[in-house]
Amino acid sequence: MPDLPRAICFDLDDTFWAVQPVLQRAEARMRAFLEDEHPALAACLGPDDLLASRRALAVDQPDRAHDMTWLRTEALRRLAVRYGYDAAIGNRAFEVFIEARHEVELFSDVRSALARLGGRFRLATFSNGNACVRRIGIGDHFELSLNAESVGYAKPNPVVFETLAQRLGVQPSQMLHVGDHPENDITGAAAVGCRTVWVNRRGLSWLPEFGAPPDLEVPDLEALAHRLCG
Repeated sequence: MPDLPRAICFDLDDTFWAVQPVLQRAEARMRAFLEDEHPALAACLGPDDLLASRRALAVDQPDRAHDMTWLRTEALRRLAVRYGYDAAIGNRAFEVFIEARHEVELFSDVRSALARLGGRFRLATFSNGNACVRRIGIGDHFELSLNAESVGYAKPNPVVFETLAQRLGVQPSQMLHVGDHPENDITGAAAVGCRTVWVNRRGLSWLPEFGAPPDLEVPDLEALAHRLCG
């Protein structure tokens, strides 16, 4: 990469940690809370009820479909009311979920790579999800951390990357976006002129339907740090 960026923005889920084990554990802990504290309500809820409720909400209120905190909380509240219980149970169930959502296992390369990159570049994060880097314990690496809830849009909407560049005081062409998702991270960022890095931890092939390939492909963040910092 001949011209170094002025700022680097990172995706979170599946870039810094594997997200599916985290979500599965958080869902299980929330379910256990309901079974312990509200067993009659828990007995009414099928395994797919919460997902179905979230999807219905996203269709009914597309202007809030990007806000995962609202979707999960409101789905829980409505399910509680549907079965004759206090909506506040949904709020408490979400609190249990979100606490577990932040119990992540960082990939082994993340901390050292952020330390190296942070010594040379301004760093930021953006996630479509609702994980908070400060709650996870890595927030000090980043000058700016935004998500779909705070911006009002989710990746790959161009507003996301334009907002990041504006908040960082750089042009999109001066920002490098790093992530694992071909559409949300690579295609979305490239559409507004950002340079892109695909973190391909699973050794996948870049398919033609993904569109133009990234500017750089790396197997992990240590490889990115080596490429940019030497």
